[in-house]
Amino acid sequence: MQEVFQQSLMDQDVQECPWSFYRKIRDEHPVYVDPKTGFYVITRYEDVVRALRMTDVLSSKVGMQRATSDAVQRVYDEEGYGSMLDTLATNDPPSHTRYRSLVDRAFVAPRVRSMEGYIHEVAHRLIDTFIEDGATDIHRSFSVPLPMTVIADQLGVPREDMDRFTEWSDATAAVMVDLMASEEEQIAYARSIVEFQHYFVEQIEIRRHDPADDMLSTLIAARVGNERPLDTTELLSVIQHLLVAGNETTTNALSAGIRLLINNPKQAEKLREDRSLYGQAAEEVLRVDSPVQGLFRVALEDVEFSGTKIPQGAVISLRFGCANHDDRRFEYPERFDMGRKNSRRHIAFGQGTHFCIGAMLARSELTIGLQAINERLNNLRLAVPEEELRHVPSLALRGYQALPVAFDKAIA
Repeated sequence: MQEVFQQSLMDQDVQECPWSFYRKIRDEHPVYVDPKTGFYVITRYEDVVRALRMTDVLSSKVGMQRATSDAVQRVYDEEGYGSMLDTLATNDPPSHTRYRSLVDRAFVAPRVRSMEGYIHEVAHRLIDTFIEDGATDIHRSFSVPLPMTVIADQLGVPREDMDRFTEWSDATAAVMVDLMASEEEQIAYARSIVEFQHYFVEQIEIRRHDPADDMLSTLIAARVGNERPLDTTELLSVIQHLLVAGNETTTNALSAGIRLLINNPKQAEKLREDRSLYGQAAEEVLRVDSPVQGLFRVALEDVEFSGTKIPQGAVISLRFGCANHDDRRFEYPERFDMGRKNSRRHIAFGQGTHFCIGAMLARSELTIGLQAINERLNNLRLAVPEEELRHVPSLALRGYQALPVAFDKAIA
């Protein structure tokens, strides 16, 4: 085992199981300078919460997606509509405030609540496709297509285009929040995003002339006071943000939750006995295995956290996954306990200005998805040895590459 001073967020063993590393840096190096990236990693709950509120000092315009080669940029400029604008996750007030107020129109509470029956239908239809088999890669057969289907339907993507939509979503996530792709991979992602751009320009024009009862039409029609509506390039950027916020992260949370139910069969049984606990279980899943382990900021001036000075211009990783395991805030933090009184105090969705715009929808999908799986699949278990499970390499997101399971069909 490497000494903590030599360990990095880039290390495969840290990404697979970061908890002991997190515990050590929280206790001994609450602002940890990553030896491979040079990032200043903020690890403690109170410090991360404070940092999230410092939008005037810590900028979200880190420019990760713009740190590309000339070859990658040419793909955007010559074939597409340019690289992604700073609208939501990679923007700061006051510009962010305008975009946020417009996009909020698509996520109002009554609209999300009205979708619950539809989400329930999608979840059970997906289970119907594999329940007779007794085994499945539940990540691919359920966790990926549930939020993907919901957000695709809301953006007017036909079901026959779902595979393309999945590719665009994966490419967007890689470009927005990751630094581990090679130049060849970055070029491939850029070409996928250009294909996405051309596809959605057509969809936007269709909705402008023939609005539907979906989020894309709502985004096109959104107005706040005398503000102008979103133009096509802005809409493309917003949709890309929604692909990650409303899809990749929920997928990862669903698979993490299913794995936690497998590991905690007594709590899974308790959920079957009392359905009112599913919402609480979802919150504990988000805390224990946060789908977004960390996001980035850049220091606009010198700043200090827990006695460590961070210089102007430094890139900072706000480590949500580490903060959600801080025993100064959560007792026995690595224990999955759906009876935990303060689970909802987690910061898996961030806080403040950049609180996840799709949090209510994500909570609904996670709660409904876990209930559907837990009540229709009995004796849910891993179909491979635990040590064979692998997470997707990422500095920001935490999600399984696959989650093979076996099960018995529940008796209706």
